[in-house]
Parts: sequence; structure tokens; C-alpha cells
Amino acid sequence: MAPEGAPTLVLAVPGAPSAASRGLAEEIISMGRSELPGLEARVGFLEGDDAEGAEFPALAGVLTAVAAERVARAEFARAAGHEVPEQSGPDAVVVPLLAGPDADLLRRIRQAVMDSTAAVELAEVLGPHPLLAEGMHVRLSEAGLARADRARLFTVTTAADGIIVATTGGEEAVQVAGVTGMLLAARLAVPVKAAALDQEGAVAAVAEQLRSEGSTQLALAPYLIGPEAAEGLLDTAAKEADCAVSEVLGAYGALGKLVVTQYAAALGIPQGAPAR
Repeated sequence: MAPEGAPTLVLAVPGAPSAASRGLAEEIISMGRSELPGLEARVGFLEGDDAEGAEFPALAGVLTAVAAERVARAEFARAAGHEVPEQSGPDAVVVPLLAGPDADLLRRIRQAVMDSTAAVELAEVLGPHPLLAEGMHVRLSEAGLARADRARLFTVTTAADGIIVATTGGEEAVQVAGVTGMLLAARLAVPVKAAALDQEGAVAAVAEQLRSEGSTQLALAPYLIGPEAAEGLLDTAAKEADCAVSEVLGAYGALGKLVVTQYAAALGIPQGAPAR
């Protein structure tokens, strides 16, 4: 149960706002509330609208509103004769909806925090983590590109014998994707390499490396939640590398657990999110 007066969790959603990205964020928040009942949470968009009552509210505006609401609640309680302790701690904890570190997006999130009037803690991105490897495994199996369970004896004829874990956000993001890729390789017992989707020719080059090492049937596994990737980027990379592609992580069930874990960690209350 979330402590009374706990800071609001604000999920920072990258990319062009849409009904789909809002629905995704709200679903992840709903999962988070099941992990931590009583959690107060909001969604803020990096490319959102600053106007009051906007359909896709900008992150800075959401943070400013959260701070104002917290002050208003305290003033209302005092006016009603209740004893209200002096506020301590942040108004909000911002959790980036990112599987790995994207320097540009994180810089913009920090700028939005500075542009607001709220006291804010910025949480870490969601990965690397075994639960993200599990999520990619599930998406691959849904696409018929991997066995759902290594213990099963039947053969999946379309199963990939080499996986490219693809992400955006620069070299650091590729390194983090590679860490989760190693966890995925342990689950699938096939070679896994990471590549940058937003670096021209990088995915095709990694595909060539895997083929030169003996892999013949490749699959692209996005190390992405979804909103952070430009439309068409995955399909273009898959065509250039001549390989199949699974879906992004999207509203994978464990993301709510990871969001709450990062929220709690930012407040100094670590909560384990063990791999299943």
C-alpha cells in the first residue's frame, strides 16, 4: 500500500502523443497500481500540449499541476482544522517510459522537470532487467519465432537461430540492450547481438555478423516499449536485414512492476522485481 501523502508517480511518455501511447501508459499505470495499491499516478508527454485541459498534457505542466494540487490539499486540510505536517520529500517521482537510456530523451525529461515548479525525483529507466528479457521472449514466441518454453519437446519450424536486439538512443542504449540480450540468449540458447535502429546500416551489419557465424534464420527483437521509436523504423530495419520481427514490449505485464520498482527506488524504498 502506498504511504499516505506519498509523491505522485508521473510516467514520462516519449514520442509523438497518440491515443495508442496514452492507452499504453494508462494500462502500465493500472498494472502499477495493482503492485502498489493507493498509488497516485499521472501521465505526462514529452511532446505534449501545455494548454490547460489538453488531451495530451506536457510533462512540465503535469508536474506543476501535481505540486499545486499538493499545496491545495494541505491548505484545505488546515482550513478544516486538521493538523498538517510540513511537507517533506518530493511532489512527484518521474519514471521514464524507456527500456534503456536514451541521452536525448533523458535530457528533455530533465529539462521538463526544471521547467516545472515541482520538487521532483527522477527515477532510472526500466532496464536492463531479466523481466525485459522475459518480455522479448514472450513477444518472439507470440510471433512464432521462439519456443515459449525451452522445456517443451516439440519443434517450432520458424524459430530463429539468431536474434538481433534492436534499440534506439545511441551507444549507451545499445550496451544496455546487449546486457538484456545476454539474458535473452540464456533463455533461448541461441546467439543474440544488439544493434542501433537509429544508426543507418547497423542492424544489417549485425545481421551479417550473425550469418557469418552460422545463423541462417534471424529475428529482430525490439528492445523498445513502443512510443520512443519513430513509425516505420522497425519495419525498415527488418527489411534491410532480411529478417522477421516481433512486436515491441508494449503493455507487457511486468512493466507495471518495473515502473513501481523504479518509483520506490527513487524514494529509497527498494522493492525487488524478481524474474519469473
